Amino acid sequence: MTNSETSLDQRQITHRKVWEAKETIRLLYRDYHRRLLASCPEGAVLDIGGGTAHVKDSRPDIVSTDILSFPGIDVVADAHRLPFPPACFAGVVMLDVLHHLERPIEFLHEASRVLRPGGRLAMIEPAMTTLARRFYENFHEEPVDMGADPFAPVVTNPDRDPFDANQAIPSLLFATPAARSRLETTIPSLRVRRVEWLSLFAYPLSGGFQPWSLMPAALVRPMLAFEGAIPGMVRRQIAFRMMVVLERVAA
Repeated sequence: MTNSETSLDQRQITHRKVWEAKETIRLLYRDYHRRLLASCPEGAVLDIGGGTAHVKDSRPDIVSTDILSFPGIDVVADAHRLPFPPACFAGVVMLDVLHHLERPIEFLHEASRVLRPGGRLAMIEPAMTTLARRFYENFHEEPVDMGADPFAPVVTNPDRDPFDANQAIPSLLFATPAARSRLETTIPSLRVRRVEWLSLFAYPLSGGFQPWSLMPAALVRPMLAFEGAIPGMVRRQIAFRMMVVLERVAA
């Protein structure tokens, strides 16, 4: 291990090694990045929770932030307290980040602050659908607490591990009309513009950032095309991820 690596979290190093070794995961994430970036208007884009900065493979000029330092991360910062002036970004993107945040509502206020009017916040997160919830609860290392209230006040824990999570948070905030209405009432400057259901087969078969994969790289594009042809009512029941797009409006 090099001297520079000793200052990094071992989980980041492992994550990057899997990224570099697995073409399948790179192709899947390229599709995620395309979707996220296409949802943002023209202009500067902020990447929240960039991890090992793999989004820069898709857009090198993006401003990538994370609470942990890593090569490619431009700004080390807490997502709840972003060191940027108001209305300075056209887009904010994040991939598997919201469910790790200790205070999601506080973060969403902060994301609204740094977005210009008409700017978009686009995220892809775990989805607690009928099928995927059983998998996440029984086979995934991160917990699922569907009884949590993401709107409730939280006492900040200075010793909290940045990798702590509740995979239910995105679904609790966005999966139902009632949840979306409550969010928009709580944060009047944001409107939920779109919720989509993704990752039906390709991502679970890929093994994610585990070293194994049941999805050859050559099958990724055909499988994604097949998933895209499945009716929305079916996707809503079996998808492993949800994509949420919010827009900054005049409060």
